[in-house]
Amino acid sequence: MNGHVKNMHLQQLVEKAATLLCFLLLLAVDSTKTVAASRNQECGYDLQQTLRLSRQVHKETGNLIKKYKASEGEMAELFCKASISGIPDPNIYGLEPSERIASIYTQLQVFSPHLKRVHEQQMDLQPKSPLLNLINIVRDQSRRLTLRINNIYRIFFPNLPLPEPAGGPTTLPPPQNVFQQKVYGCVVLTTYKKLLTNISKDMRTLKSKVCRRAPASEFNFFR
Repeated sequence: MNGHVKNMHLQQLVEKAATLLCFLLLLAVDSTKTVAASRNQECGYDLQQTLRLSRQVHKETGNLIKKYKASEGEMAELFCKASISGIPDPNIYGLEPSERIASIYTQLQVFSPHLKRVHEQQMDLQPKSPLLNLINIVRDQSRRLTLRINNIYRIFFPNLPLPEPAGGPTTLPPPQNVFQQKVYGCVVLTTYKKLLTNISKDMRTLKSKVCRRAPASEFNFFR
């Protein structure tokens, strides 16, 4: 009888332990889902902020181009559409999200020296021009966008190093006369605006692709 009672007690203990274990597992699963949902929301927020910044740089660049053309007169529309060798490609390449983000980062880096050259040339042409402040605004916001893209890439793809720009350091044009400088400046700015348009389009697509599949531990975005 005592043995039977002991077996019943043991069976009850096992059943209680199993019930408790199931309850704890359910709590763990629910907690994991809650954390994942929260971090997925954070991921979407940070990519949305990056998209917002890219749109802001696009807006400021568009405003700069309008002022640039106005300062150059009637010929501006014509030479802003000129074809110049050595201007970076505004397109973004790659199939996977890692490749697309890396391409965005690389393109922003490649354009940076050209934006600096435009500022330097404008300093020589018109040292007191209001365009200088507008160029500095675009350059500053572009640096912020580049930094943000860099951090997004390193968090999502920590085991994939960012590739260096193809062909090495950016090659800038040789010394130019005044007309060539004006053409170069406008072509750089209009091409850069095209890049920003492409970045905004990509960020909208990447938001739906990256946030849903990224590990929960990889959502602490740089702010």
